[in-house]
Amino acid sequence: MKDTKLNYTLNIIARWFVGLVFLFSSFSKGVDPLGTGFKVQEYMTAWSIGSFTFEWALPLANFLSVALICAEFVVGVLLITGSFRRLSAWLLAAMMLFFTVTTLIDAITNKVTDCGCFGDAVKLTNWQTFWKNVVLDVPTVWIFLTQKLHYRRRFERDMIVLILSIAAMIGFEVYNINNEPCIDFRSWKVGNRMLETDESLQMKSYMTYRNIASGEEVEIETKDWAAYQDETVWQLVGSRVEDPHEIKADGFSMLDLDGNDMSVDLLSSHDYLIIATLPNPKVSKVGPKGVRALKAVNEFAFDHDIQMVVLASALSEDVQSFLYDNELPLDFYGADEKAILVMARANPAFVLMKDGVVMGKWHYRNYRKLLDYNFE
Repeated sequence: MKDTKLNYTLNIIARWFVGLVFLFSSFSKGVDPLGTGFKVQEYMTAWSIGSFTFEWALPLANFLSVALICAEFVVGVLLITGSFRRLSAWLLAAMMLFFTVTTLIDAITNKVTDCGCFGDAVKLTNWQTFWKNVVLDVPTVWIFLTQKLHYRRRFERDMIVLILSIAAMIGFEVYNINNEPCIDFRSWKVGNRMLETDESLQMKSYMTYRNIASGEEVEIETKDWAAYQDETVWQLVGSRVEDPHEIKADGFSMLDLDGNDMSVDLLSSHDYLIIATLPNPKVSKVGPKGVRALKAVNEFAFDHDIQMVVLASALSEDVQSFLYDNELPLDFYGADEKAILVMARANPAFVLMKDGVVMGKWHYRNYRKLLDYNFE
């Protein structure tokens, strides 16, 4: 490749374009490394090569998550700063080859429905993810072919950039593992209204019609259906129901011992409600610090007449034993592990609700912030 100003300028543009995408991708996953770890586990469970499976590596999922996010961030920084250009070009080529092949298989097989390449910040279909990678492959090839243009060795400077970028991302990930994610892209974000408590709001139903001639689709309330009943002009293609009092979280429930879903009754309360989440099916995984946090919050809730319940994914008898052994006289409800983990990552975590709104959310390490909350 000729060492011309044009070729080098295109190299800079390509490096900045891919580098910024890598930085955004790594940041959106770095705010929630445990979420990426769950995605790695999903791949390990779903994928196999013949009779060879990857379930043996499940305990390494969180380590691999941290390593992958860090590698993506470092490559992005190296590309933008022009550090270790040959190394970054080779790393980029290897990562893009891996990503492209993986997402192509995903798109064809659909074994994993969401690759999680941008965490929970941006959701793409498998085919959208694959074509995104194809677009990135073009500048990647150019970066690889022009890696030697205007190349100068700056080892000390490049090493400082490398070390600082590794330290920065690992520190960022460790912080978000030991706390609730600093930026929450999930449905249970603080401030989100999870269901409407205004009893005057009524359920609405909608119908979607397609114009046979133009292909235009129109969604209307069912009460207005009469204007679209000419079957020579309009074709009914779908319908949906919008219940304002339905919880805005797929698959979420709070089941009592009789199997009744009490989630709407509990979350719509006009009083404060503290939910202690125990997502791990083995309640024995709650460590001493977690138990101390549960006891402190339970005592606080009792003293201030605030309702507190436990939401767990374990068997009811195991939860009962856990609460009894730790002298925690709390009502508890059952839920799916994944639904709880969408709500909060820690084991345990504390979610404060009122009038269907998420008022606050805390990792058990930060339970004192809940005790200092301004309850009015």
